Amino acid sequence: MTKTPPQPRKESFRDSREDRITTGQIPDTPQTRSPAYRLAFLDEDFMVREALRPVRLQLELLKPELLMNEAEVNSAVVLFGGARIPEAAQKHTARTETLAELSAFYEEARVFARRITEESLRSSNGTENVIVTGGGPGVMEAGNRGAHEAGGRSVGLNIVLPHEQAPNAYVTPELAFNFHYFAIRKMHFLMRASAICVFPGGFGTLDEMFESLTLIQTGRMRRVPFLLFGRKFWERIVDWQALAEAGTIAEEDLQLFRFVETAEEALEAMANWEHAGERREHIPGRAE
Repeated sequence: MTKTPPQPRKESFRDSREDRITTGQIPDTPQTRSPAYRLAFLDEDFMVREALRPVRLQLELLKPELLMNEAEVNSAVVLFGGARIPEAAQKHTARTETLAELSAFYEEARVFARRITEESLRSSNGTENVIVTGGGPGVMEAGNRGAHEAGGRSVGLNIVLPHEQAPNAYVTPELAFNFHYFAIRKMHFLMRASAICVFPGGFGTLDEMFESLTLIQTGRMRRVPFLLFGRKFWERIVDWQALAEAGTIAEEDLQLFRFVETAEEALEAMANWEHAGERREHIPGRAE
């Protein structure tokens, strides 16, 4: 469902939209052709100046926030995972034997997202526990695909990279966002998160996983169901117990997450999570 955006309030000032239209009707003179004469908010060269970085950061935080509020995306189930993991039918294209084996998690992500979305549609008309992914291929595609197959919406948070793809075909178009700043993108993953699910992946997945765990560990974010799909993969990549034994994390920090193998196990873990009943209230204008 998409909520009709609020209409601009009536006020005595001339609307900036009107000025945007009339700028194309001004006389053509040396003065009006000068970049200095352009309205600041319509001047792309001005907007990408180094000094305007604080403004761009604010805009990148604000635009998705406003659009998701208007679309009534109140809470989200976040899926992190590798872009290179193929679906099982395409595992013969995988560059390594391990990636071919990990293709099983494409299907688990797809089934999990479908089940979450079906329940969201039943219980909240699709406004709670909306699937959010990075919007790319692999596990991200699987998550958006599952939500699409359930007849629901899903969010894609893409980022501009030198080799970047377009959003996958299953992201809800009005919830397909593009970012320049990694930091702001990661904020949007977590601002509405009611659960975090991490599938096997590479540097990007590791970055997202550890930042999320750090925020929860340090109390900067409330504890939510935090599920790692694929114990064998994750225990080979990270020696979790060694961190605790070294004292660089506390033993109880190992309880911040749980390992699961299937969509069914993940759903059960979420249902039985000690804080699963909590729901983060979205308060417009809240401080972060």
